[in-house]
Amino acid sequence: MLILSFLLIGNCTKSQSPKIDQTTVKELNLNLYLGKWYEIARFPHFFEKDLVGVTATYRLLEDGKIEVVNAGKKNTLDGELSEAIGKAKMPNKMEPGKLKVSFFWIFYADYYVLELDATNYQYAMIGSSSDKYFWILCRTPQMDSKVYDMLLDKARKRGYNLDKLYKVPQVVK
Repeated sequence: MLILSFLLIGNCTKSQSPKIDQTTVKELNLNLYLGKWYEIARFPHFFEKDLVGVTATYRLLEDGKIEVVNAGKKNTLDGELSEAIGKAKMPNKMEPGKLKVSFFWIFYADYYVLELDATNYQYAMIGSSSDKYFWILCRTPQMDSKVYDMLLDKARKRGYNLDKLYKVPQVVK
């Protein structure tokens, strides 16, 4: 299982933290957000245990929902491919940064777009209603160190404890 696969488990045992600023982006153009994202960093979870080279690919479906394909390699960048396919939706167009994602039937979990490169959609910072879930995504396998540091600073200002942040190995291009 991969990124976002088990967000719903976290939502079942939600530990809402009043210290975390979960404000999402005010605008999100789904057409620009679609496509492949590389996981640059994440909080560790059992559903991504030992996965590297993780990507999330989003594709618009005919029914207006979004297909989510999360993929990663087991242990090494040459390892066995692990893939999970789910769906996402924007339940409230007035809150476009608050998406819902599902990998299991009708059970949806929060997918909060906290920060986004609003100009070119080249980076994103993702959270949920729980402070246990956090990702930094990029359109390329490596992120510019200044952008990465800026996102870490924004995460700290939001109240995230980044001590457990894991920087995900990615293919060098």
